[in-house]
Amino acid sequence: MGFLRLLVLAVLASEPRVAGGAETVGNSSEGLLEFYIGKFRYFKLNRPSPEDAILRHISSNASFLIFQIHSQYQNTTISFSKTLLHNTSGTGTDRGLVFILRPEQSMCTWHLETLDAEPVQNMAIPLTYSERDPVPGGCNLEFDLNIDPNIYLEYNFFETTIKFAPANLGYARGTNPLPCDIGTGRDSRWRLLYDVYQYFLPENDLTQEGLLKHLQRMAEVPQVKASAIKVVTLTANDRTSVSFSSLRGQGVIYNVIVRDPLLNTSAAYVPAHTYACSFEAKEGNCSSLRNLKIFQDDGVFWVTFSCVAVLIPVVFMGCLRILNILTCGFIGSYSVVLASDSYLYTSLSYITLNVLKRALNVDFHRAFTNVPFQTNDFIILAVWGMLAVSGITLQIRRERGRPFFPPHPYKLWKRERERRVTNVLDPSYHIPPLRERLCGQLTQIKELFRKEQPAGERTPLLL
Repeated sequence: MGFLRLLVLAVLASEPRVAGGAETVGNSSEGLLEFYIGKFRYFKLNRPSPEDAILRHISSNASFLIFQIHSQYQNTTISFSKTLLHNTSGTGTDRGLVFILRPEQSMCTWHLETLDAEPVQNMAIPLTYSERDPVPGGCNLEFDLNIDPNIYLEYNFFETTIKFAPANLGYARGTNPLPCDIGTGRDSRWRLLYDVYQYFLPENDLTQEGLLKHLQRMAEVPQVKASAIKVVTLTANDRTSVSFSSLRGQGVIYNVIVRDPLLNTSAAYVPAHTYACSFEAKEGNCSSLRNLKIFQDDGVFWVTFSCVAVLIPVVFMGCLRILNILTCGFIGSYSVVLASDSYLYTSLSYITLNVLKRALNVDFHRAFTNVPFQTNDFIILAVWGMLAVSGITLQIRRERGRPFFPPHPYKLWKRERERRVTNVLDPSYHIPPLRERLCGQLTQIKELFRKEQPAGERTPLLL
């Protein structure tokens, strides 16, 4: 078996390659991972045992194909050949390569390996596209690969940022791609549009099986449109970078669909995922409003926020007791929501966390703040509402028949002063002023330290 595998690889290596594609003649070979168009395959990679994969029976209608591989948090390397070069290979948890097919090519091969000490569970799929479909990453000028269909993801406590390379128009086998930076008319790549999608995994689901299952909904164009939320549409004039609010411990999958509005065709980039935390690092570990452009301006956001914060007290200024009861009811019950977030994930905590992030991070205004609203959130929302209503009702019943909310201390002092002046029968009316009382107290203190004078003759006088 080993000799046969080496013989097949030698034949494959002898064939000329175009953008990583290779064609060979023969039946299915032993020892190779065999893939099929549009079919997901699960497999494990081990550090001592790299794998070579093969795809056969590629349709003649296909102009290019994208092979993508995914794992949860362990890195995997995918390459056009066993020789790893920075412009022909990629390493990460969500990586893909574009194979530009040459005329009559019906077979491709690639090399897979991992440097992780532990076995890595992977899922991969090859997808083909026609000459009318745009080529994701076809006009890459920023990243290493010549054609880069990958989404590069970075995150911190505040925001998660995705970046991707611009696409190019599709082209037939054996022809040259259109120039990327010559002309900006309707016949160039500048007519392409980019739809950015966001998909939330179930809350508290940090399992490998759950991630790989949901990634299948984000690989192909129809499934992405049916399952994910479209956050924003970018034109070719916009920066190919989008920021989102980081949701620590919440699995999120991102993808970009590039559309050609003239030909009504589209293609999907390689989806990328994050939990905004690390499965291996000790710090930041994982064990535990609509986005309107006007609010991306800090001045508009904080003025609006301040006006809303001041408006509520102004509305209830005439009935301070009701304002106090409502505030205690809502804020007090919301503290239970924040406390529960430490043990049970809930998106409701981001009502305050996003405001704090906006105040502490100057770049957070660029982030989209979508959060999932799932089963936990419905339960905690019901608890919040129940606590708020019961708290408000209890306070209203308790305060019924009692004086209104206490007036200002200055008003109390002024009212007491006027009462003393007008009521001569009040004993406090006859109390001397404060100055005289202080002088009297000082006089008594002085008397304590005065020496007793001699009284003189004490015998009775004799007449």
